[in-house]
This record gives sequence, structure tokens and C-alpha cells, in this order.
Amino acid sequence: MYTSQEQAGRSAPASRHTERSAPASPQTGRSAPVSEQGAPASPQARRSAPAGRRGVHALIRTKDGWAVPHAIVTVTDLTGQQVARAEADAEGAVSTGPLAPGAYTAVATAAGYTPAAMTAIATASGAAELGTVVLARQGGAELPPPGIWTLDPAHCTIAATAQHLGLSTVRGRFTQFAGRIEIGTDPETSSVAADIVAASIETGNGTRDDHLRSADFLNAAAYRMISYRSTGLTPAGPDRWIVHGTLTLAGVQRPVDLDLAYLGTGPDPWGGLRAAFRAGTELRREDFAMTYNQIVRAGVNLIGSTLKVELDIQAVQGASPP
Repeated sequence: MYTSQEQAGRSAPASRHTERSAPASPQTGRSAPVSEQGAPASPQARRSAPAGRRGVHALIRTKDGWAVPHAIVTVTDLTGQQVARAEADAEGAVSTGPLAPGAYTAVATAAGYTPAAMTAIATASGAAELGTVVLARQGGAELPPPGIWTLDPAHCTIAATAQHLGLSTVRGRFTQFAGRIEIGTDPETSSVAADIVAASIETGNGTRDDHLRSADFLNAAAYRMISYRSTGLTPAGPDRWIVHGTLTLAGVQRPVDLDLAYLGTGPDPWGGLRAAFRAGTELRREDFAMTYNQIVRAGVNLIGSTLKVELDIQAVQGASPP
């Protein structure tokens, strides 16, 4: 049902002015940048420091501090000629060969991220330390690192609120559910799937809960599960997304959008990594054939016509439930 998507970084084809690598030196294992004609890529490259030392070095990270392993750093000299190019490793670390002392421009790029340009100053040793380079998601919207994230029901809340007597609200929550979030390398290919046991609704009143499980509302005996499957994702601002999907409730399917806020990621005490989200939407009961009501006085119904749905989600990195 869920398919992980991986995107491999690809190097652009070399042009006449783009450097390529010569065979690795048996002494150092490093490749020296050379031009199409076999000469060093530029006068500065010809004056590079001795082999075995690194030149431009950086750690490429997201705003939350996660590595961007598919990032590419391209280095050009003051004439605009490319003198070095390297791809980040699994830890997001990038290192080029040593450079001649002087000023350079380094540009970090990665699919799905806004490029970042900076000045690199190579010292007499040929090294130019850039430190940590933060790449922002295109459109300013962030998500956790790519991969599968599994909902932790013990630290999630799925709640619905309805108006009562036109005066106050009654809040209920579902206590049994499962779900997974798959973050794509391209954020807009990410997906969400969740299943909720309809009979697990609780409002703190047994009589009301039994009525909500009946055919007047959730019809839990006939339709055991409430399900949601996403169909798309649209950025809506910094750390915010609109999740497009289909909700199946009481045997009726309707398109439902969720307003999603990404709250960040961090380690937990059990050795796992967690991501937090908050989402919400509003449903019309009549869209799902839940038309039960009572008029208590002129113009006032027992139950409001809409439901406010709120989700507080913690997901653990990996395909196995916590």
C-alpha cells in the first residue's frame, strides 16, 4: 500500500568548461579536477595545495538539523569558472579537493530545496570551511526527512467537536486508530493513510457514546472503520501544507482537505526519532448521511450541523509501530 520513493542525485553532464575527474591517485585515492583537454580546470586549480587535504567542506542540513544527503556543492572562481563539485554523503557532509588560496563562490543545491550561495575563502592550506549550510524547502514549507513515519497512538489525539443546544460544545475523541505518513524526497509526493475504529468514540458519557455509535451517526456496527487516504499535498506557507484526500465515514466517501502544520522533529527517550504535526478540518454531518437532530426551540437544533475535527499527531520514524 505504501511505496517508499527515493531520488538519486545526478551530476549534470560536463561541458567544455566543466571539470571532470582524472583517475584516482594510488597514493591518495583522490581524483584531481581536470578540464576536458586533460589540464587542470583553472589557474587556481593548478596552484592547489598538496593532495590529501580537503578544500571546501560543509555540512548540508535542513532547518531542523537533518542531513540532506543528495545535495551538490559547486565551487567557482572569481571568473565564474567551475573549479570543484562534490555530492554530500549520507551524513550531509561535502568535501572537495584542496584549492589555491583565494576567494570562491560555493552554491549548494538539492532537489526540492532553494539553492544557497555563499563566499568561500581558501586559506594557504587549500581549505575553505563553510560550517553548516541550511537549505530551505522550496516555497518555505518544511517536512521531516524522507521515509516512513508511523503514528504513535499513545501520543496522538483525534478529536471531534460539535455544538450542543446552540450554546456550548461537546468534545469526543477516538481511542483506537493506526496510520502511516510517507515523506517523499519531493515533498509533494508525500502521502498519509489512517484507519480509525468507529466504535472507539468517547465523550465521557456512556449513553451519548452508544447513540453516536448507532445508525443515527457513525453506524459502527455496519461500518467498523473510518479511513482517510491522501491524494495530494500543496504547500500553504512556512511549515504549513494542505493535505488533499478522501474520507470514508459511515459508508460514505467524500473529498476532505486537512490544514496541516509541521511542528518539528526530535529524539525520544527510547532511542527513536519523532515528528509532530497538528491538523484540522470541518465536516458537514449531512455530507455523511448523519442527519439526526431535534429542534429544541425555534431556530435552535440539539446538535450543530458541522463537526470540527482536530488532530495532534506524533509519528515515529520507521515502518514498525512504537
